Amino acid sequence: MEIKLKFLGAAQNVTGSCHMLQANGTSILVDCGFFQERQFNERNWSPFPVPPENINSVLLTHAHLDHCGLLPRLVKQGFKGKIYCTEATAEIAKIILLDSAKLQMEDAEYKKKRHKKEGREGPHPYEPLYTIEDAEACFPLFESVKYKQHVKINHCMDAIFCDAGHVLGSSVIRVKVKQNGDSRTVLFSGDIGRPDRPILHDPDLLSQADYILIESTYGDRIHGEAADIKGLVKDVINDTKRAGGNIIVPSFALERSQEVLYYINELLQENAISRITVYLDSPMASKITKVFKKHKELYDEEMTEYIKNHESPFEFEGLQMAGTSDESKAINHVRGTIMVIAGSGMCTGGRIKHHLVNNIEKPENTIMFVGYQAIGTLGRRIVNGEEEVRILGNMYKVRAKIVRIHGFSAHADKEELLHWLSGLKKAPRKLFVVHGEAESAQHFAEFIKEKTNWPVMVPNYQDEVILD
Repeated sequence: MEIKLKFLGAAQNVTGSCHMLQANGTSILVDCGFFQERQFNERNWSPFPVPPENINSVLLTHAHLDHCGLLPRLVKQGFKGKIYCTEATAEIAKIILLDSAKLQMEDAEYKKKRHKKEGREGPHPYEPLYTIEDAEACFPLFESVKYKQHVKINHCMDAIFCDAGHVLGSSVIRVKVKQNGDSRTVLFSGDIGRPDRPILHDPDLLSQADYILIESTYGDRIHGEAADIKGLVKDVINDTKRAGGNIIVPSFALERSQEVLYYINELLQENAISRITVYLDSPMASKITKVFKKHKELYDEEMTEYIKNHESPFEFEGLQMAGTSDESKAINHVRGTIMVIAGSGMCTGGRIKHHLVNNIEKPENTIMFVGYQAIGTLGRRIVNGEEEVRILGNMYKVRAKIVRIHGFSAHADKEELLHWLSGLKKAPRKLFVVHGEAESAQHFAEFIKEKTNWPVMVPNYQDEVILD
């Protein structure tokens, strides 16, 4: 039997997750993600390597933009198949895609005006990558599945979705390919969550796969203890309050914002911090928080017990939702120490840029990073210690205190990834290391070889391999 696997994104880089599996004339994509690193932006505009009308189905691991963000472009160019994912993923993906489309349209208009003022031309026509209408055209194609439910794609392929423990509704997907009485299983990790984290179940362990694609976002490091997170957040809030400054938190709308609220709520209940006004300045995060409240069946035992004894951890005195643009702008005029949680998590767009403009040059303020910052993003330049950064077309001195809390990550570290792989009862035919910067992916590949002696490959962008 001949099965082809092609790596169309997240190959020696973190974003743009997209993998194509082909067999018996059937082509499926696992994820169809947006490239967020500046140096790979052109890939978002490139034609798909396979005509979208020839792709049968998309299997979506979860709703982060770097996994679902190019679905509107795929549909616009001719894809008409089903997009399989969990119900929570479908609900959140729709929110995220609409927000992405809105930002694409706003950024195109903003750049048009800015470049005209500066007397220069941009690399693309001043058009969005896709519009709100393009995003909405995807919605009828979503097909919800439950965890552990077998999904028949066609006569030669079926899939099963298992809990990845990464974000609400996230999945590990195992695809079984059958041909001439023989079969092979290909396991796509998506993003693997961390064990013993608040809110969600631990990642499911799977016992068998012939081929595995595994993420390596943090494949070169070990996270701190989860208990450290709350203490670090406490110190940031108390120290900044003493200094008379603000706390600005670039945060992903999905999972990270809800987890930040969870810890602040705990700190308030323990009287470890004094009362503070917290602005969730993200209409998208507010909408996603409502999805969290709806899908209580996805909570772990600790979270289920918590909501029995308390009100929602996503609601507390002092929490304000900034929905409109005017409400967001009004935050700049609030006196006293406040915390502002806003997207995007890597500072690549959204309202966080405006809050950085108003806060990054004041030494009494703190910019608290709680998520991964990809190479080439504004967030990465700030955490790397650049003294001056460009925001919204102007240069700003970085005088605010910069704090990075690694333990917040929703991605497993190298030891936790190894633990996830330990569920296998026998060695796979090959392990492919994806979704990590080149150095991280190579480090993790060597780590796995040393620990398991399995055959391991770190593919390049658009590499194609035959799975025998």
